Amino acid sequence: MTTETSEAIHIGPWRVVLVDDHAIFRAGVRHELDKRPDEILVVGEGEDVASSVAVINETLPDVVLLDVHLPGGGGAEVAKQVHATHPEVKFLALSVSDAAEDVIGVIRAGARGYVTKSISTDDLVSAVGRIATNDAVFSPRLAGFVLDAFSGSIDVASIDEDLDRLSNREREVMKLIARGYSYKEVARELFISIKTVETHVSSVLRKLQLSNRYQLTKWATDRKLV
Repeated sequence: MTTETSEAIHIGPWRVVLVDDHAIFRAGVRHELDKRPDEILVVGEGEDVASSVAVINETLPDVVLLDVHLPGGGGAEVAKQVHATHPEVKFLALSVSDAAEDVIGVIRAGARGYVTKSISTDDLVSAVGRIATNDAVFSPRLAGFVLDAFSGSIDVASIDEDLDRLSNREREVMKLIARGYSYKEVARELFISIKTVETHVSSVLRKLQLSNRYQLTKWATDRKLV
């Protein structure tokens, strides 16, 4: 980072919109950011695609903190819709997911950075400032996904085509199964019944033309989704 960029980060406060479908998480992030009024000013919140696009277009923040998985089409859809009329709005993905297709998908939609929700408040405030001043910010492991995508190591077109067949819930189940979770553990993690997990797994295997969870694990691993 240049000295000029470092100095620019301290200019503010940066106007921010929080986009996440979990109200408790939004409240927690807002509580932390509200402690830094000289650096961050939260001007709005969104919980799904429609409400997020509306509040962003109304407030035109410097930076949008954007979750990847949202009702109504996901974080990528928010970025696409906003950039259709306000290309100057900058997005920083803030997600629990560290899967390659999530990182690549939201970056292709226009986000300038991607960090996971384990980030500290200090680092998040710094990241907002960097994004606001036209820098790019990625957690170290996630930066590798982006470099791999540009280098051709990841077949981005194949990832998109295959995953487009799956619903958001099916993707969540697929990732957990591929990571070695049992059906019972998946059910507990996603707050659904074991029977529902079984239904989703059957649907995933059918859509991806796979025979069992071992093939699913290899499929996901080959595409760096887990």
